[in-house]
Amino acid sequence: MTKVKVKMPKMNEKEIKNLISRQFLCRIAFRGEAQPYIAPFQYVVVDGTLYFHFTDYGKKMGFFKRGTPVCVEIEWFTSNLSEYKFVVLSGNLKLVENREERKRAIMKMAEVGKQQLSPNFLVAHGFPKGSDWIEFTDDQPILIIKLDDVKERTGLKSP
Repeated sequence: MTKVKVKMPKMNEKEIKNLISRQFLCRIAFRGEAQPYIAPFQYVVVDGTLYFHFTDYGKKMGFFKRGTPVCVEIEWFTSNLSEYKFVVLSGNLKLVENREERKRAIMKMAEVGKQQLSPNFLVAHGFPKGSDWIEFTDDQPILIIKLDDVKERTGLKSP
């Protein structure tokens, strides 16, 4: 029996933007020492740019400081995988130093957190257990990183 290769359909730009805007968790793949390193992150989109919160410790900070390109993967699927889609973005991560830009990203992240996530998730952001999303503010020492210089955007979906 001959196998037929079936390519997954590509998503158009509208579908890609829609998927990115409706999700809030992604995976970032870093170029590690001996092998790749991948980790999940909460993200938000403000004016078409993806923003992430990084704690100031862990492997990801070493990789971030090296400044090597990353891949960001965002997905959606049904529980039985009858439908699925994903987007991969390749680019560079950059620390947000502009106060207003940082504040907008933090406010959006807190808003999404309050609406869709448990306060228990704040532990992943470096906050003590028992914290509330109201504490996720721009006067906290929160590192906001953005995906910059996006070189490639690929979106694929179930047939």
